[in-house]
Amino acid sequence: MLSTLYAKLSLGLVILLIAIGLLYAFISNTITRNYLQEVNQQFNRHLARDLVADHNLVAEGRIDQQALSETFRQYMVINPSIEIYLIDLEGSILSYSADPGKVKRKRVSLAPIESFLAMDEPYPLLGDDPRSHDGRKAFSVTPVPNQQRPEGYLYVVLRGEQVERVEQMIRESYFLRMSGWAVATSLGVGLVIGLVVFRLLTRRLQRLSAVMEEFEQSRFDSERTYGVDGGRSADEVDRLGITFDRMAHRIREQIEQLREQDTLRRQLVAQVSHDLRTPLASIQGYLETLQIKGQELPEEQRADFLRTALKQGQRLSRMVEELFELASLDAREKAAVLEPFAPAEFVQDVVRKYRLRAEQREIALELVTAPDLPFAQGDIGMTERVLDNLLDNAFAHTPDGGCIVVKLSVDERRLSVAVTDSGTGIAEADLLAVFEPFFRADAVPADGSHSGLGLAIAKRIMTLQHGVIWAANAPRNGATFTFELPLAPT
Repeated sequence: MLSTLYAKLSLGLVILLIAIGLLYAFISNTITRNYLQEVNQQFNRHLARDLVADHNLVAEGRIDQQALSETFRQYMVINPSIEIYLIDLEGSILSYSADPGKVKRKRVSLAPIESFLAMDEPYPLLGDDPRSHDGRKAFSVTPVPNQQRPEGYLYVVLRGEQVERVEQMIRESYFLRMSGWAVATSLGVGLVIGLVVFRLLTRRLQRLSAVMEEFEQSRFDSERTYGVDGGRSADEVDRLGITFDRMAHRIREQIEQLREQDTLRRQLVAQVSHDLRTPLASIQGYLETLQIKGQELPEEQRADFLRTALKQGQRLSRMVEELFELASLDAREKAAVLEPFAPAEFVQDVVRKYRLRAEQREIALELVTAPDLPFAQGDIGMTERVLDNLLDNAFAHTPDGGCIVVKLSVDERRLSVAVTDSGTGIAEADLLAVFEPFFRADAVPADGSHSGLGLAIAKRIMTLQHGVIWAANAPRNGATFTFELPLAPT
């Protein structure tokens, strides 16, 4: 029954209203009783003194016992709401107007009497009730025969036993009945209003809960969103719904990315298996031939077999290294150490490594740089790895006697390094795919010198450095690979 928030809130509201009603009844009863006692005591404060004066209870400086007995008898008939007691200076009860069988105390405390006479405490001031072992009531008191020579006290209890019986009957009938109806009516109205309010407040939570459950049951593929009414201001429930929509959208994106990555992983495993099998089969075939027919083959042919096997082994080693490097970059095991560096000097040092290779193939290797280049922000080692990959790729696609141009330029925020070759270019459909692992365009040399991982590694490195890289065809012929790095802060 209490499985929903609405049911729990409703039960809490019922308990709260009942507690408030009972507390209200208790407080009202207590305040009313104290108020009546205070009014009665204030109004009859001098009642005991007036009894002594009006009924001539003092004669020749002493208590007139006959007059006192007559006063007791009269007030038992005329005003049964009060009870009159004569007590001595020690608080012992000497005589009284009440029914002898009902008086349970033999003495009363003098502390309230002294406070009453001294007016030290505010009203209502309660004294001992002789009819009860522990009861206390409002009273009036005066010393007798007088204040200068007191021999005792005339102690008047203002709310006697008969008044209490009448009050109890009234409370049991009218007061309790009216209080009960008032509490029940207030509780019913408050409960109805509270249930309506709670229903309005929890309705959106229930809708959000249903959306979450549907999202979970759909194995996180559900497209249903919580949605927020734009006509009202968003409160905590709406903000929770908006946060869930964003979270669900992010989860779906991540699931799609995981699926794509899983597909790429399967393709990568299949491609790696295929690419590694070729050099391994070649090495194994040449070595088996040398083992079986080594003595029968001419020296020159044996040397050629060994060179070919060594070349395939180097190719295999390079592929394995590049695979480890790509896996490390994908796993973010390598962190880029970003620092300012001078781009012109850096690129010139890298290009200088390829001068001999360009001369051997009669390729014109040009470096074009703008004057007064600002410092760039990047990882020098990683950036050199990217530039090496682009130059190796350019040499692989540039025929002997061709041209390779390395150009540096800068705008307000980024440094650009472009490597342009004079090869056959890239098909338009392959411009975006060239950065995928193991991708090979039709124009790639068939000698197996390239594994198809260099550009993929370059893209991962640029991502780690907050840079970008892309490919485009040159205006005349060949292709241009460009990467950009942010400028160093000044």
